[in-house]
Amino acid sequence: MRLITTDVYVRWSFILQTEISNTISVEARGTNTSFALEKYITMAPTLYEIIPRISVHLTNGLTRNLADPKRSFIGWLACKNMKMYNTIVVKNAVKLCQIQPSHTILEVGFGPGVGLQEATKFLTDSKGMLFGLDSSEYMHKVAKARLKSHLAAGNVHLLYGQVEHIPLPDQCIDGAYHSNCHMYWPDPTAAAAELLRVMKPGMRMVATVDMALLRYGVKMGYFLGYCIEPEPYMEALTKVGFKDVHMEDKEDEGKTFQAIFATTPP
Repeated sequence: MRLITTDVYVRWSFILQTEISNTISVEARGTNTSFALEKYITMAPTLYEIIPRISVHLTNGLTRNLADPKRSFIGWLACKNMKMYNTIVVKNAVKLCQIQPSHTILEVGFGPGVGLQEATKFLTDSKGMLFGLDSSEYMHKVAKARLKSHLAAGNVHLLYGQVEHIPLPDQCIDGAYHSNCHMYWPDPTAAAAELLRVMKPGMRMVATVDMALLRYGVKMGYFLGYCIEPEPYMEALTKVGFKDVHMEDKEDEGKTFQAIFATTPP
């Protein structure tokens, strides 16, 4: 891993401190600023390492925006972070969900919409339906741009809300998945109960997590106040009635991650 040079550190410090203090969104700054930020991100070793060296406040700000991204510079960084580190993991959540062409599927915490886009590849029947749930207006904007044609066709629907209160009727979902977001849910038991409520009997729920990345994030000062470990969530799944709750180590494209499986009772 490359070391951060003084020149890169100073430029990162200036950019981040200036942008945050002025709360200027990337979209409002135009193409030139976006290009410059892309350049600096490429030069930096990882977002997880550069930001803690600048400010604890920025570290906490990125953590908050990973949980609920806002349309701001830090929110943009959080979105960039999701795309960099979560793409393989969320695509595998889709793959492991065993989606059939005519299924009705739910993704919780869809972020920039990478997982939803992947799921559309499996829902090839005209009856297939995909729902995405997220509480961030910014992520809705990003995902809408990514899924424009599918939204227009009417087979993808984006829902505002929290996992503790899913705006869907009982037993309407054939499969559900989420990735690297269980630690942001304030009430895992209520979240698990809602997932169970909306899912049909005998169906699979998959949650993929990159525990190595999350634990490294904790080491670097991220996720203060959040429990990243999967056991409390798995216990909540079992408590509300999910069956065969277990976790497996998985690997794809040289990346190791974990997958939590749970099945609704028959």
